[in-house]
Amino acid sequence: MTVRGRVLENHSLLVRDGRILDILPSAAAAERYAATVVLQRPAHLMMPGMVNANTHAAMSLFRLMDPDLAPTAWNDPRMSAFEQRLGPEFVRDGVLAAVAEMLQSGVTCFADRYHFPDETARAANEQGMRAVIGMPVAETPSLWARTAADYMSRSLAVRDEYRGHALISTAFAPRGPNTLSDATFARIATLADELDVGITIDLHESAAEIAGSVARHGMRPIRRLWNLGLLTPALNAVHMAQATAEDIDLAQRSGISISLCPQANLKFGAGLPPAAAFAASGIRLGLGSGGAHQNQDVWGDMQLIALMSHAAGVGGARLSPWDALAMATRGGAAVLGLDAAVGTLEPDKWADLCCIDLGGPATQPLGNPVAQLVFGGARAIVSDVWVAGRHLLSDGEMTRLDWAGVAARANAWAARLKTGG
Repeated sequence: MTVRGRVLENHSLLVRDGRILDILPSAAAAERYAATVVLQRPAHLMMPGMVNANTHAAMSLFRLMDPDLAPTAWNDPRMSAFEQRLGPEFVRDGVLAAVAEMLQSGVTCFADRYHFPDETARAANEQGMRAVIGMPVAETPSLWARTAADYMSRSLAVRDEYRGHALISTAFAPRGPNTLSDATFARIATLADELDVGITIDLHESAAEIAGSVARHGMRPIRRLWNLGLLTPALNAVHMAQATAEDIDLAQRSGISISLCPQANLKFGAGLPPAAAFAASGIRLGLGSGGAHQNQDVWGDMQLIALMSHAAGVGGARLSPWDALAMATRGGAAVLGLDAAVGTLEPDKWADLCCIDLGGPATQPLGNPVAQLVFGGARAIVSDVWVAGRHLLSDGEMTRLDWAGVAARANAWAARLKTGG
């Protein structure tokens, strides 16, 4: 994914101490290196691991509930009723279930926003998964924190615990553009700048959000964040489904990045984001799965992005399959501030890898592997996953996570949620 459209055939990738050592023709690799372990996948495509740039992983446990009754996102007003009886154990079990799904889908890194971020970080780290942990900031009480100052203090403690960690990093996660005061937003902006920490926030997700901001503040949410000093390259705006040409211009000039969640936007009636127009403006773009009732992979979002640019009325240049694959890999790493470490296959970067079996009916006969991967691929053809050189999925089987135990706990939670217990 370093040179547009370039696919290397009959090559070997070498890993040492969790990082990529070299990429070269297999014949040359056999002459130059004496490998301790050799794994051959002759009918496969190796690429950077996929990056899910927006998850609420624990909310995967809500998927068996009626969508009209269960919260759909972590800032859903209905969440408060559930938070009174869901604690850290719920978060841990939900994250483990989501990690299992992501690994089997080729995802090696996810960005999460939810309460009890310490549990999310602990679960991801124990499973060897790379994660960007959102440090929640809100002004409404929950089981995690009571006041904005309490949220900030507890979140910064999580950041301190994982500072310099190889797999876990952190970013501020304000709960929503219309839920925080100017003073709280200003405090986040100051701390993000002082600590060199990113900010991830839902932005222009729906027409209702924008109307609420105009009614309360006299301006659209993105303009308010601009006035408060939050529109910087450190900001990752999630969704942006309701973006005008003026919004896109402001996003481009400020250098923010955007995580697109087209499937979630369609499911909850927000419409499709103007992805091609974003891309034409040079804005950094990643892909995310979104909230509850969603799959935890980005295959469907990648395919939808590649397809939607062919539809009338989306604006901007057409996006190729390569563009869509880039959003799912190097783009996701860039919007999370991890592009110096992961997202492409280059020497010295972490060996976060995804191996795809191209020998099946969906991708044969093989002509254009990238196009066939994007339009014909799915989690079923992911064979292997490595994170920092650790083989977490081997020939479709998880090597570290106890799926039977995780599934049992997930189903127990589902039963409790359905009965209100």
